[in-house]
Amino acid sequence: MKILIVNPGSTSTKMGLYDGEALVFEHTLRHEMSELAPFGAVANQYDFRMQIIAKELENRGIKPEELSSVVGMGGLLAPLDGGTYLVNDTMVADLKSGKYGEHASNLGGLIARALADAASIPAYIVDPVVVDEMEDIFRISGHPKLARRSVFHALNHKATARKYCAERGKKYNEVNLIVVHMGGGISVALHSNGRAIDTNNALGGCGPFTPERSGGLPAGDLAALCFSGDYSHDEVKAMLVGKGGMAAYFGTNSMLDIENRAKNEPEVKLVMEAMALQIAKEIATMAASAAGQVEAILLTGGIARAKPITDEVARRISFIAPVHIYPGEDELAALAGGALRVLRGEEEAKIYEGLADE
Repeated sequence: MKILIVNPGSTSTKMGLYDGEALVFEHTLRHEMSELAPFGAVANQYDFRMQIIAKELENRGIKPEELSSVVGMGGLLAPLDGGTYLVNDTMVADLKSGKYGEHASNLGGLIARALADAASIPAYIVDPVVVDEMEDIFRISGHPKLARRSVFHALNHKATARKYCAERGKKYNEVNLIVVHMGGGISVALHSNGRAIDTNNALGGCGPFTPERSGGLPAGDLAALCFSGDYSHDEVKAMLVGKGGMAAYFGTNSMLDIENRAKNEPEVKLVMEAMALQIAKEIATMAASAAGQVEAILLTGGIARAKPITDEVARRISFIAPVHIYPGEDELAALAGGALRVLRGEEEAKIYEGLADE
């Protein structure tokens, strides 16, 4: 079962070919900003990216008719349950229009569909960032105009949870796990019986601060800052995402730099420990959501390679459940795994319906 993976990023397109679980090749095509700037909207990059992907496949002697399926990185769509989705006409229309937002990942489903159609094989996306499985009680925030939202690293969360279960002969839909993705953004979710029923909004200002995001801030002080007249809306948004967290404290979002500085600078060590503390507190929140019934806590993402962070998090929350560490993330393997489960009949491909127009 040969599966082609296409993962478009803002300045790159990652490609991979899998034969079952075995990686045949992985390659990243880099794009200069000057190449992409003339296109304007993300959807306008489609022909440009298709051409370079087609050339790469030709150079490697890969023909579409040799493939079993093509999988694209999921883009911004209507909220949906986790799983592997067939790229249908409704999804294509929503991705092309940017109805739910513009992002380079929108091109993933579009490119996958075009390549798959050429060979009369299925195209899929897997666990996109818009996965929303939150139970209603966890959406309530304290004000009806500001509901809690599900925005988390669904692909890596679910891939890590499935990996943990596979290693132990368990089923993902029969366990309670807390999964923590730690990277530029940090998301903590309670996975209960195969669904992420509670999570922080890892992009929109709640949960732990991160290398570049401020996380949850004192609400009254934030409101006062917004109306102080000293900052524009865009400047405040940058404080929350992009220039918050470690970047705000120390001018860098590199956790490797932070980790090295913490060895000799007490202030840096204190803030690094505070980040670990906030991660631990968010985990404890999810344990409360599970009424304490948690089998394991899984730490993943790039920061899971930082032993001072993982040690401090584990020290504070290992009383809840055993802690297991899965450093990094492998998006290509996770995408291939989603297609394999469908091709092998382990799951059924889900059908995207979008939202009815008002």
